[in-house]
Amino acid sequence: MHEPTEKAYKEIVRSLQEINDLSSVDAILEKVLREARVLTKADAGTIFLVEKENLRFSYVQNDTLFAGDKVNPEVYSNYTVPIDMKSIVGYSATTGETVNITDAYALPDTAPFGFNKDFDIKNSYRTQSILAIPLKSYQQKIVGVLQLINAKDPTGAVVSFSTEQRELLPVFTINATIAIERGVMTRALVLRMMKMAELRDPSETGAHVLRVGAYAAEIYHQWALNAGVDWKERRRNKDLIRIAAMLHDVGKVGISDLILKKPARLTDEEFLTMKWHTALGAGLFSNATSELDALSRDIALNHHEKWDGSGYPGDVDIVNMDDMTMGKGKKGEEIPLAARIVALADVFDALVSRRSYKEPMSYEQALGIIQDEAGSHFDPDVVIAFDEVFFVCKAIHSRYTAETQLNEIPIE
Repeated sequence: MHEPTEKAYKEIVRSLQEINDLSSVDAILEKVLREARVLTKADAGTIFLVEKENLRFSYVQNDTLFAGDKVNPEVYSNYTVPIDMKSIVGYSATTGETVNITDAYALPDTAPFGFNKDFDIKNSYRTQSILAIPLKSYQQKIVGVLQLINAKDPTGAVVSFSTEQRELLPVFTINATIAIERGVMTRALVLRMMKMAELRDPSETGAHVLRVGAYAAEIYHQWALNAGVDWKERRRNKDLIRIAAMLHDVGKVGISDLILKKPARLTDEEFLTMKWHTALGAGLFSNATSELDALSRDIALNHHEKWDGSGYPGDVDIVNMDDMTMGKGKKGEEIPLAARIVALADVFDALVSRRSYKEPMSYEQALGIIQDEAGSHFDPDVVIAFDEVFFVCKAIHSRYTAETQLNEIPIE
């Protein structure tokens, strides 16, 4: 048996510092799971977060099935596991104990829980060793469960999780759980803000902003891969754009209900007033004190600009808006990249979602419209990236429905 080394503890400190630099819960979960897998040399892993009486599947990684740095639709799978003694993760959450299994297919009849082979059968995978550890806050509240699968030795053979790995992991997870709680609260606060907008405009639902944030993050990820952006910059920007994109229409809180809720077509004058939600939203971040503030301002202001210059609001003063005059539309790369991405994400979601005045369009119809508008409404390179992650965007749309929009905010 080997005692954890000083080097191992230093690695934990380094990874926690990187995790604490992240803002969105999705980026935090990705980093926590990746670092836990590095620490334990695990081939795969999943994080479940507590949602009422269930554990909601929240993030997955698997080097055998999802190798490389490509986007993965499995991340947006939508299912829950009851918090009870029947499953491995449910048992860990119920008892607050770590579960260490040498071979999932050889559980003794006396085991209080069972192993579900459905994932393995569906994906031709073989789960062997499992380590499930409860994610506990400093107050010993169970926030979720981290499940690691198939520890590997230096030759690549699957082995049991070692004593050293089992001793190191709780040191990592208790601190990582703090970051996860912070990420969940950040998302909850954004959704609370958008709930105010929803009171004014029923189309601005929590599900809509979660989807737009996720689309934007994955489109950016693919765009950055195509552009050869360094992985550290890519990860940081993806983290920020996910949150900032969720705030793209926050300026609608400043638009009259007579316009937002008008059941008929808007007059030219009313539509001009509606256009000002872009500047009103940007004005909320006019005194930007962080990268997130600055990005939120750029997206709110520019997500209705068009690649060919025919969008709005153009150059306007977001501090002094007494003179409500639209400027000349920004064109091409004059529009910030994040806003060009959110412009596409917002339109895609509007096309494929049901509204009171229209039925949803099929995914393929929406893709065709967006492809047709490459070079006019949309940045052609952003359209290429969207086309490459289209299958993931479909999974995102299915993941965040109106019924689940606020269920994932476990704040008490």
